[in-house]
Amino acid sequence: MTVLLTSDQVWGEIEKRIFAVLGTVNRKGQPRTVGIVYAVRDRNLFIGTSPSSVKAKNIQENSHVSMTVTIDKRIPFFGWVKIPPATVTFSGEASLHSPDTIDTEIQKKLLGSLKLSEEARANAVYIQVKPVEHFFTYGLGVSLRTMLRPEEAWARVKV
Repeated sequence: MTVLLTSDQVWGEIEKRIFAVLGTVNRKGQPRTVGIVYAVRDRNLFIGTSPSSVKAKNIQENSHVSMTVTIDKRIPFFGWVKIPPATVTFSGEASLHSPDTIDTEIQKKLLGSLKLSEEARANAVYIQVKPVEHFFTYGLGVSLRTMLRPEEAWARVKV
């Protein structure tokens, strides 16, 4: 038995977070992952980067990506107890965009506190990831006790 979640519930959790792991594939077909900071707008995730970054180059070659958003789980008053995070994983279609095509609010969320020159900001590239098909969740919307029974702690939710 899997947990019942709605797409809106999953999006609500994604929108509360700013960190995820982005998976791409290089031109040799080798997988590459990297931790990223993201912002959400209209059910798309946006990531700021340099056009010379590995992730940007990989996306130029292959727009199919995966992302995993982690969601911390804690036991109240027992913060020292280590608990694996809940996760939301999905496949997506990625595209690269220049700063002049991205909303300034998204740009501020992604680059606002970074100490970058105006030239670096102007030359940034933005990755837009549109999730496709399904979210796969683990530990989302379930108790910590239920997470001990993996077959009951996962869900597949239409994007």
